[in-house]
Amino acid sequence: MSATNVEIVRDGYEAFRARGEFVEDFVAPDFVWDMSTFRGWPEQQVYEGPEGARSFLTDWADAWEDWELEVEALHDAGERVVAVVRQRGRSKSTGLPVDMCFAQVWTVRDGKETRMEMYADPAEAIEAVGLSQ
Repeated sequence: MSATNVEIVRDGYEAFRARGEFVEDFVAPDFVWDMSTFRGWPEQQVYEGPEGARSFLTDWADAWEDWELEVEALHDAGERVVAVVRQRGRSKSTGLPVDMCFAQVWTVRDGKETRMEMYADPAEAIEAVGLSQ
């Protein structure tokens, strides 16, 4: 089952990359996008439902020029999957470039993503799911 969860998460990223927007096909109706685990995140902590996640991603992507997201690794943790992700782009407001690595922990139940928890440090995410580095 967990290998399937990794595939579900991978397919979600691929659909996002292909369409350039949040793809609801992969998430449950009660999906939660949780930023409270991202150390120092100053804005809204939790976005509820597919519409909340879409709103977050649209606002985030709109702040960048040439923004791209690359999955560097997926770690199987049973019903959870840790995605180590790199984002690159240039801030529209300051012109400063960004190149940062972070992690997302996806919870998958019954073939749908039910929760995403964001971590500034991939090591924190890996530890949070009980995996060792």
